[in-house]
Amino acid sequence: MGDLTRRIDAATPPPAPITQAVRHPVESSLRLLGWLAVLVRHDALVPREITPLLPSWVRWIAHFLHLFAGRQGRDGRPGQRLGRTFEHLGPVAIKLGQVLATRADIFGVEFARDLGRLKDNLPPFPLDQARREVERSLGRPVESLFTDFGPAVAAASLAQAHPAWLADGRKVAVKILRPGVERRVAQGLDAMRLAARVAHRFVPLSRRLQPEAFVEIIARALQLELDMRLEAAAASEIKEVLAKDRGTELGGHMDAPSVVWDGVGKRVLTMEWATGVAMTDPAAVDQPGLDINALADNVVRSFLIQALDHGAFHADLHEGNLFCHAPAELTAIDFGIVGRLGPGERRYLAEILWGFISRDYDRISRVHFEAGYVPPEHSVEAFAQALRAVGEPVIGKAASQVSMGRLLGQLFEITDLFDMRLRPELILLQKTMVSVEGVARRLNPDHDLWAAAQPVVERWIRRELGPQAQVRDAVQEIRDTLKAASRLVQAPPARQTIVVREAYTPAWVIVGVTLAVATSAAALVLSLWPGIL
Repeated sequence: MGDLTRRIDAATPPPAPITQAVRHPVESSLRLLGWLAVLVRHDALVPREITPLLPSWVRWIAHFLHLFAGRQGRDGRPGQRLGRTFEHLGPVAIKLGQVLATRADIFGVEFARDLGRLKDNLPPFPLDQARREVERSLGRPVESLFTDFGPAVAAASLAQAHPAWLADGRKVAVKILRPGVERRVAQGLDAMRLAARVAHRFVPLSRRLQPEAFVEIIARALQLELDMRLEAAAASEIKEVLAKDRGTELGGHMDAPSVVWDGVGKRVLTMEWATGVAMTDPAAVDQPGLDINALADNVVRSFLIQALDHGAFHADLHEGNLFCHAPAELTAIDFGIVGRLGPGERRYLAEILWGFISRDYDRISRVHFEAGYVPPEHSVEAFAQALRAVGEPVIGKAASQVSMGRLLGQLFEITDLFDMRLRPELILLQKTMVSVEGVARRLNPDHDLWAAAQPVVERWIRRELGPQAQVRDAVQEIRDTLKAASRLVQAPPARQTIVVREAYTPAWVIVGVTLAVATSAAALVLSLWPGIL
């Protein structure tokens, strides 16, 4: 199905972010030492599970550090222990964990999944302080916008949420940044920049992760999350994306609350209260009339429709950010992370999903080479063989045993073997898919993810690569050609005057060269004359 002759836009990796200098080296060094102590206490710096794999001269250091591990360092897998460490260290470390969770290609799927379950819960700051923050950010009294303003219902390291009511009776959620959080983030980023420089210089294995660029990516993400106006814009965009599929057969089952723009400032975000019951509430699945199987289907399909059809998707779709109500409707909240896919990446996603569904490994391989993800010096056939090794073990297994996110994770794990350079949005996509299928499987452990995804992927393939799409693209090319010809007629290129000048060699140069050649020839003859006689 579809035509593979058209070339996808080359996936040229974006330029690395500009590295910022460490502003306070001494203070950052002391903070970094404190972080290292916490990592050692949780056995997350050099986990005991990897000690046997280390060089012999490093093992004694690892065993020495294990002596200082506390009770927290004995429970759980390495990813779980590292997640608890990040929760203890605060907002910058939590964001680091969230970004590391997107790199299943480097750390493995299980480790990435454990980090993806980071909790970010802290005690709330006082209500009167929250009111002052609202008034300072919006430049108006709280009473001028809200008839009632309640205590916090959720508190994280960056912000906390309060229920409030507008004059027209609508219930809203007011998200407020913690006082002084910008300073804490700046201090944490300074320490992370120092750690990245040390890692790049003394830990060669870390260089594949590009630690300095990695820190700048985290810094950029935190800058976006520290401006509530930008999150409001993302929420508004995703709501428009979700509304486009309302009323269609496959879409329209996920919504987003409306933004109350009068209540938006740099440190404050106001949105309508999400309808339904939070999916973290055990009572959510017991709602009368709720279809669990349809709800699981709608979680998967809503995400794929966002990514494939619109190229913009909510990139943090876990239970904490989802509400549900009968019969099988969803409401998403918290739009701090939005993933984006260009036309080439969207086709790449659709093609590899369809290729695994149809077991067409040659097709998936050719898509990778067309997209530029695999350098041309590698073999298409060899890459198809590697893909078969990933896909065939899951063929014939029950749907509940086949993880779509794990399949993509295994696909990304072969990146080093074939020198693949994946763009960050594809890793973010895979991380979100792991979260989405986790939600679906917790709703229904036997949920068939592939059956839920197939109609969305098939519809995209038919629309974008089928005969109608080819006719549409041909017509568009003709229109573009006619427009270019019309512009050429209306504004022909300016005439250019070409001046041809006859080059000549000055007489003194000719005489000089002739004398030099004659002298050289005479010298050669004199040197050979005795032999000639």
